[in-house]
Amino acid sequence: MEAHKDHVMVSSLAFAMLSACDAPQILNSDPTPDYRPDVFWGALESHCGKAYNGKLVSDDEADADFAGAPMVMHVSECSQDAIAIPFHVQLEDGWDRSRTWRITRTADGLRLKHDHRHADGEPDAVTMYGGDTSTKGSARVQNFPVDEFSITMFEKEGLNASVTNVWTVEVDPAGTDKAKFAYQLQRTVEGGAPEPRFFRVEFDLTDPVEPPPPAWGQG
Repeated sequence: MEAHKDHVMVSSLAFAMLSACDAPQILNSDPTPDYRPDVFWGALESHCGKAYNGKLVSDDEADADFAGAPMVMHVSECSQDAIAIPFHVQLEDGWDRSRTWRITRTADGLRLKHDHRHADGEPDAVTMYGGDTSTKGSARVQNFPVDEFSITMFEKEGLNASVTNVWTVEVDPAGTDKAKFAYQLQRTVEGGAPEPRFFRVEFDLTDPVEPPPPAWGQG
């Protein structure tokens, strides 16, 4: 799991027509008129209060513990300017409820932050990192290049490879055929990383499930 724009509601049909044009990747094209964070925000809002099962779809060795693990995302909190999405993963020692994706409005678009907590609710040493949208997204895919706050934190904690992170969030509105939500982390050698990194999880938005307990520190 941060100037304000008018709330926008768009029909599921419009989103379905757009979905065929959007790929789940870092978008490197020049800024285009299709950059519409308000439309993207409306898709997120359509899932408020709902939870969905998901899975890891990437195959980096660093994520071996997540391979085949049950996962649930829960759009647990929604306001005019902030949406919280806890990400729950069942590992060998039980459910890990340490991660919440927080998406907020900014003067220029949207901001993604990662709220990491311990089981006692205390913040992790590496938390609230992320970035702001660039003008290289669309109605259903938004990219969040790492911001200066996060770079400083990563360098302090010795996570130097992470200073080139780009996060991507993809979402279809409720009621869309084959709707999905995806969260992705990517860094590339071309972007300055010492080696490539790719993490991606996807969630089926067509089949809501029982909401899980609150994320750690959020109850």
